[in-house]
Amino acid sequence: MKGTKLYSIFTSTCPVCHIGKMYTNSNPYNIPKTLDMHERCSHCNTKYKMEPFFFYGAMYVSYGVGVAIATITFVLVYLGLQFSIFASFMSLIATLVLLFPITARISRNIWINMFLKYDKEKAKVSEND
Repeated sequence: MKGTKLYSIFTSTCPVCHIGKMYTNSNPYNIPKTLDMHERCSHCNTKYKMEPFFFYGAMYVSYGVGVAIATITFVLVYLGLQFSIFASFMSLIATLVLLFPITARISRNIWINMFLKYDKEKAKVSEND
């Protein structure tokens, strides 16, 4: 899958070389450092924060990802497991809260991958370092 946007999104690697890690801490549940990113890729030197407030757009992506997770959770719990409507909404809220750090990172990864693309040449140069 290396070389695809999905690879970069789900592995939190640089969207250009798919080698360097974007986040300073690999654990999204280290809450104070969940969104702490490196300024640049350690392999290809791609700048992650292209402009001030660049990742504000990721909030819109986060909304869509959250709605998708909520819909899937509700369908599975209410229709699949046949919980009451109240229990279904409580499980939906619990799921969204528990998955928030992952959702926040995935949303940022999706957002940056909308603007940057994989470059085989930079990946090759990076692998030879």
